[in-house]
Amino acid sequence: MQINLARILGLAFFAIALASAGEARIKLVALPDRAKTVIRLDNPRATLIEEERLLPLQKGLNKIDFSWKGVSIDEDSIRLLPLGKPEDVVILNVSYPPGEEALLWEINSREAGEQPIRISYLLSNIDRLIAYRLMVDKPETKADLAGYVILRNFSGEDFERSVVSLGQGGPFEQQALSHEETRRILFLKAPAVPIKKTWTFDAARKPWDPAELDRNVGIPVFYEITNSRENNLGQFMLWGGKCRVHQDDGRATAIFLGEDEAQVVPVGEKMEIGVGESRDISVTQRLMEQRRVNLRKNTDERIILYDSDETISAKIENFKDKPAALTMLQHIRGQWEMAECNLKYERKDAETIRFLIDLPPQGRQELKMHYIRRNIRPGMENVSVCGKK
Repeated sequence: MQINLARILGLAFFAIALASAGEARIKLVALPDRAKTVIRLDNPRATLIEEERLLPLQKGLNKIDFSWKGVSIDEDSIRLLPLGKPEDVVILNVSYPPGEEALLWEINSREAGEQPIRISYLLSNIDRLIAYRLMVDKPETKADLAGYVILRNFSGEDFERSVVSLGQGGPFEQQALSHEETRRILFLKAPAVPIKKTWTFDAARKPWDPAELDRNVGIPVFYEITNSRENNLGQFMLWGGKCRVHQDDGRATAIFLGEDEAQVVPVGEKMEIGVGESRDISVTQRLMEQRRVNLRKNTDERIILYDSDETISAKIENFKDKPAALTMLQHIRGQWEMAECNLKYERKDAETIRFLIDLPPQGRQELKMHYIRRNIRPGMENVSVCGKK
């Protein structure tokens, strides 16, 4: 594989002709322009090129030279597929002349005439980026979502009009794409997509005890979009990519709110786009009690195992004039049991619980958790079931 890669670096793609008496000759360079070229970007790490041409075959044996220079083709990936009447055309063999960036096909044709074929190969140094632009309306209830694919061609090959396929969405027509050229193509336009603004407080990521803080702590803010037909989306999976968020300020201009790296979003799932932190919501959390109970001792009266009885209290405040949705993540290490909790929660995993809290305008909410952590060895208070602190 390393040898192949070394060979294809710095090569250029072109076809040359073979000429010898008594044999059919085919000059690929003399062929009409590609009837159709498809640039397939289904795999983010490899680009598959499929080009269709009309080969003027003669009856009997035909030889076709295919060579490349200055083009980053994976030579092991090159395939030729007869279209039209495949039973009339048989590929007898393929050989690679030593020391050359070329291959030779020997094809037997039952009849003379033009035969449509497809040549496919993997091409390096041509890739794509996905970028989104989210324009949020002033009330922050809807947004216009636009998706772009950015094609970057440093393969050494020039493409005329072609069809670009992302595998999901499209395919769509593309104008010429020359070597060293970058183009941005719109592939998704979804107006008036319902959005939900959310806040997420993660107790493992944010300092939360005000007794140990001398500053206010911002809480990460997200815009949430569901990839569904009801939301003018849902036709295909959304690729991951950078998303820039702007907001209409009501004066025909837009405010840049932030940007985030969106993950792949299957149909029916939610896209979360972070736009920074906000102090519109405040979480003031304290550890109210932590004491050892159910002590187990050895014969020397040393404590070898105990349970920890802990109580946490949090005050959540919404300073906005609008309702707010807060996701609060709490982490309880090791084996534990909830003794009492005033809010409904769900277990995200063994050590993480999640609260979904709707706050009214200028509203407050109290959270009280009383839980027992079981079977703790002295000195291992902060070690989780996974062995991490």
